[in-house]
Amino acid sequence: MVNTAETPTLESPPETPSAEQRVVFHNISWQAYEQILAALGESRSSRLTYDQGTLEITMPLEEHESATRLIELFIRILVVELGLKIKTMGSTTLNRPDLQKSAEPDNCYYIQNQPKVAGKTVDLNTDPPPDLIVEIDITYTNIQKLNLYASMGVAEFWRYNGKILRIYQLQERQYIEVENSPTFARSIKEQLYQFLEEAKLDEVQAEKSLRAWVQQEV
Repeated sequence: MVNTAETPTLESPPETPSAEQRVVFHNISWQAYEQILAALGESRSSRLTYDQGTLEITMPLEEHESATRLIELFIRILVVELGLKIKTMGSTTLNRPDLQKSAEPDNCYYIQNQPKVAGKTVDLNTDPPPDLIVEIDITYTNIQKLNLYASMGVAEFWRYNGKILRIYQLQERQYIEVENSPTFARSIKEQLYQFLEEAKLDEVQAEKSLRAWVQQEV
């Protein structure tokens, strides 16, 4: 049984979700969050985000999962073709009890700092935060994710709403929206849009087209 200092309140999202289903609880202590996380276990499709008393549980649906997987493929192709290194963390739980914050992002990567975490289990107490985090937020979310990931020190944050990709770079502990990806040192938005559009009809051809574009760029 979960005990909290205050009675938790449940808030439903203000719209009918089409890509994610979200349930939000307020007044949840960090201890209660950890108990919920442990009770749910790792074999689940839902993702938890906790920010100083607010707990959001997201159940991704087809549109969300499709965008998540395709953007993950997009990033991996860029990394491979540009000769970079990568450690993929997926939706690994990023716990920061010192900040009273925790997240299970859609996609999470070490690229610049890959050598520092290669071959080991990441410990955020001693290891750097991920270099790049991607979130698919097509429906309304109660969590201020710009503040959340900025406080964790994540250098680059991508946020895709089903139509538009926004890229944020951490500067002086806050995010500034930028056009070019700092990780890949180029503008990739239009290529992502084209890749996602082509992938609706043929994912294999979309991958071939993207690889050809990157090779031409290099």
